Amino acid sequence: MKFRLFTAIAITAMAIVSCSEETAGIGKSLTDEDDKLQVSTGIFEAHSKSLVIDSIYAQNFDCFFGQIKDPETGTYVKTEFMTQFNLLEGVNFPSKELMVVEDGQVIADSCEIRLFFDKERCYGDSLVPLKMRIQELIEPMNDNLVYYTNYDPEEAGYIREGGIDKKQMFSIVNHTYSDEVRSSKGYSDMIRIALNDPYIAPDGQSYNNYGSYLLQTYYDHPEYFKNSYTFVNKVCPGFNFKIEDGLGVMANINDISMRLFFRYKKSNDEFTNTMMAFAATPEILQTSHVTNDKEGLKELAADNSCTYLKTPSGIFTEVELPVMKIMEGHHNDSLLSVNMTFQRMNSELFENEYLLKAPSMVLMIQKDSLFSFFEKEKTYDYRSSFVSSLNKNTYSFTNMGNIVTLMFRDMFVGSLLDPDWEKKHPDWNKVVLVPVTTILSAAQKTNTAGAATATINGICNNLALTSTKLVGGNTPIKVNVIYAKFNDKK
Repeated sequence: MKFRLFTAIAITAMAIVSCSEETAGIGKSLTDEDDKLQVSTGIFEAHSKSLVIDSIYAQNFDCFFGQIKDPETGTYVKTEFMTQFNLLEGVNFPSKELMVVEDGQVIADSCEIRLFFDKERCYGDSLVPLKMRIQELIEPMNDNLVYYTNYDPEEAGYIREGGIDKKQMFSIVNHTYSDEVRSSKGYSDMIRIALNDPYIAPDGQSYNNYGSYLLQTYYDHPEYFKNSYTFVNKVCPGFNFKIEDGLGVMANINDISMRLFFRYKKSNDEFTNTMMAFAATPEILQTSHVTNDKEGLKELAADNSCTYLKTPSGIFTEVELPVMKIMEGHHNDSLLSVNMTFQRMNSELFENEYLLKAPSMVLMIQKDSLFSFFEKEKTYDYRSSFVSSLNKNTYSFTNMGNIVTLMFRDMFVGSLLDPDWEKKHPDWNKVVLVPVTTILSAAQKTNTAGAATATINGICNNLALTSTKLVGGNTPIKVNVIYAKFNDKK
């Protein structure tokens, strides 16, 4: 009976305790004389500090591109990326006899890469120009390896010597289009990178542009276009995108595609214009490379008057939970509730449009699992990992009893097996607050209002520009605990 009733009793007890500090008589009011529930409370202190993060898991489909100076801290942040392109299985071009041919070879009209902006998530002045550089890879990056944001494909020798290497200016607002075009329905600001210069393939063969290389390779080796794996390994290993110059813009790129334009005879021997798109999708490899001011970040982290959350790949907040104090004298009790709230501190600067926003969602995870969690593409389970959304300048974590119990159990069992277990596992009772974003699937469901909704497939490190200070450091953080146990009477 006790086990079956416990969940319902726990929920009721928490509701009662939240309304009143008087806990006497709660057990009597919830259960009968044979199964009386005893409820007690405790308030403890956790201690936190800033944790500088050199790099984070880079295989992230949330793509940012640009370079800024944080107005609050004066630190610089630059984000670049590498991407490959996906090919739909079973893709087919028209019969070779129907294509435009010059000097006995099929030719394309043009080829370009398009980077589309999500202006709602771009930071900085949309008119500020930056200089970008696009470089062709000599071979695809190894999708069996784990890449972090400190990995630079150029330094690693992945850039093809003699391959595509071009520079181009861009701004978030594309002034190559007229105001009328930019205000038209369906228009989206983007960068267009033309790949129409003469191209020499790795085997030394020349083509009038990159699009013609793709087409002729298809007709010579259609098996290379069987799927994305063969396309990346045999035809197009991918491209690296760098920031060469400029400051003041960090653009969110929500769509990347390579577009091949060509003509073929459709009917009556007349040529029709068409296009084939190759998209950068979650199914293929895309990595981000983040460069930031490490010395500046270390300076911030040394400030013990608070703790920081800064992204991308900047500063997290480490928290040491008072596990032993919570469990002292309560080894046989159940933790009905363990709650913590992290309060934001206001910026010392006046509000302006260029101050970095606070992270909207934060993950609490055991420090020992900080990197493996993202590498294994796990999601929060409210057992060893929890999420909290920013609400009224606070991040609140409730029902953390599972993680406290898990930590205590691991320590207890480990110490029985090895007297030096705690020395070998100094982070056993520590968690880290990590800014994250959700990974959404394509819209699959329909809500009651008839609108399509997306489902959450997982979470990933936040690569956007965010920053906030939290109460902590020299100021302890309260941990509120509610215990419960049944009064065994025979």
